[in-house]
Amino acid sequence: MFPYDVKYTGYKCKEVGPLEEQHGSAAKTVSFVMAVTLIGKVLGLYRDRLLAVHYSTGAAANAFFTASRIPRVFFDAVFASAIAACFIPVFSEYLEKKGKKEAFRFAGSFITMIALVTGALTLVGMALPRPLVALFADYSDPATTELAVSLTRVMFPTVFFSGIAFSLVGVLQAQDHFTAPALMSAASNGVIILYFFTLDARLGIFGLAGAYLLGWLLQGVIQVPPLYRLGYWYRPGLDFRSEGMRKVLALMGPVMVSTWVQPINQAINGRFGSRLYGGAGMSALEYASNLYLVIAGTFILSVTNVIFPKLSRLTAGGREGEFQDTIRQTLRVCLFLVLPMSAGLTAVAQPLVSLIYGGGEFDAFSTEITATALGWMALGMAGYGVQNILSRAYFARQQGKVPLIAGGASILVNILLCQVLTRRFSVAGLALSSAISATVYALLLLLPLQREKILDGGALPDLIKMALSALVMGLCVRAAPGVLSPLLPAGKPGELLCLGLCAGLGVALYFALTLILRVDEAKLVVSLARRK
Repeated sequence: MFPYDVKYTGYKCKEVGPLEEQHGSAAKTVSFVMAVTLIGKVLGLYRDRLLAVHYSTGAAANAFFTASRIPRVFFDAVFASAIAACFIPVFSEYLEKKGKKEAFRFAGSFITMIALVTGALTLVGMALPRPLVALFADYSDPATTELAVSLTRVMFPTVFFSGIAFSLVGVLQAQDHFTAPALMSAASNGVIILYFFTLDARLGIFGLAGAYLLGWLLQGVIQVPPLYRLGYWYRPGLDFRSEGMRKVLALMGPVMVSTWVQPINQAINGRFGSRLYGGAGMSALEYASNLYLVIAGTFILSVTNVIFPKLSRLTAGGREGEFQDTIRQTLRVCLFLVLPMSAGLTAVAQPLVSLIYGGGEFDAFSTEITATALGWMALGMAGYGVQNILSRAYFARQQGKVPLIAGGASILVNILLCQVLTRRFSVAGLALSSAISATVYALLLLLPLQREKILDGGALPDLIKMALSALVMGLCVRAAPGVLSPLLPAGKPGELLCLGLCAGLGVALYFALTLILRVDEAKLVVSLARRK
C-alpha cells in the first residue's frame, strides 16, 4: 500500500526500509485510480449542478430522485457489494490455485446467474412500480407520486445493466486492472451532461431517465476491451454444482444482508425526507449525499477497490500477517485523511453548496436545506471510511456473520433516530441519523477485529491528536469565509477562490498541527517528501 514500510511504536514512527516493488506499485495504482475516479466525480458534480439548475428541489426532481433511487437500492442491496464481496475472493482463489481457464469458466457461470436474476428483477420492477414508490416515498402531492411511478418503470432496467457491468468489473479488479472500472462514472456522467446540453429542453425529465439508462449501458460496454486483452470472453454457462458457485452462493446470503446497510439507510432517510418541505427534503438529501460521496468516495472507494483484491489474495495464500498489516496501515492513513475532510466539509457546507448547485431554479431555500443536510452528514465520514475498509476485510476472509449483525444494528439505530430527530431538527436530524448509524456500523465491525490488534496501542493517542487537529482546523476554516469574502470578487469566481483559499488554509493548518503533535502519519509524509 505504501512505498516505505512504517513501524508504528506508540508515538514514534520509524522507517524500516523499502518495501517490495509491489507495494510501491500499489501506491501508484491507488493514486492513479483516485485521479480517474476524481474526474468521474467532478463530472458527476457538474451533472448534479445541471440537474439542480434545471429542476431544483421541485416536484420533477423529487420524483426523479425517487425513481432513480429505487432500482439503485435494489441493486446495491442485493447485488453490488455482494458481487464484489462474494465473486472476487472466490475468483481470486481460482486464479491462485486452478489457473485462468478454470477461473474464466467460473466467471461465465457467475455472470449468467447475475444476468438471469437481475433480468427477472427488472421485469418485476417494471410491472409493479407503484407499490415500490409507496415504499420509498410519501409525497403529499399525488402528481409527484404518479410521475415517480412512471419514471420508475422507465429506469428499472438499470438493475440489469448494473448487474452485468459490476460482474465484469469484478473480473478486471481481481486481476489488478482498475482503469476501465474507474472510468465507469466518467463515461455515464458524460452521456447525461451531453443530454442536458442537447435534448433536455425537448424531452424533459423522461429524456433524462433515458440518458441515465444509456449511461449505465455504457458502463458495461467499456469493460469489454480490457477484458478481451486479458484473454477473457464471456461464454454462457450455469454450473451450480461447481466448487466456486457453491462457495459464492453460501457466502452471498449473509453478505447481501450485511451490504443492505447503506442503501436501506438511504431509502429510510429518503422516505422521511419526502415528508419535509413539500417533498423537497428528498432532493436536498440526494444533492447533499452526492456531494458528500464526491469528497469521501474519491479517496475511500479508490483505496478499498484496490486493497480488496489484494486482501482476497493474501487470504487465499494464507498470509495472515500481511493481511493484518495491510488493514492496520490502511485504517490509520484513512482516518488521518478523512477526519480533516469531515471537519472541513462541515465548516464550508454552505458556500460549497452555493457554488456547486446555486443558480437557476436552485434558490436560497434549496441551498439552505441542502447545506444543512451536507454539514451534518459529514460528521459520519470517518465511520463511512472505516466501515468500507473493515467490511472488505471480513468479505476477503469470506466471513459474513459480523457484517450481518453490525449492519442490522446500524439500520435499527437509523430508523429510531430518524423517528426521534426528524420531528425536532427536520433535515438536519435525518443527516445526523445517517452519520451516527454509519459510525455505529464501523464500531461494531472494528470491535471483533481488535482481538487481532488491528489498531495497536499507539493508535488511540494518535487518533485523539488527529481529531483535535481536525477540530481546530474546522473552526478556523468556518470563520475564514467571513474574512475572505469581502476581499474577493463577487459571483462564482469569488466563491471558487474563497473555497480554494479555505481548502489551502485547512490543509496547511491540519498538517502543521499534526506535525507539532507528532502524529506518525504526518511524519511519514515528511519522510516521503524528503526522498523525492
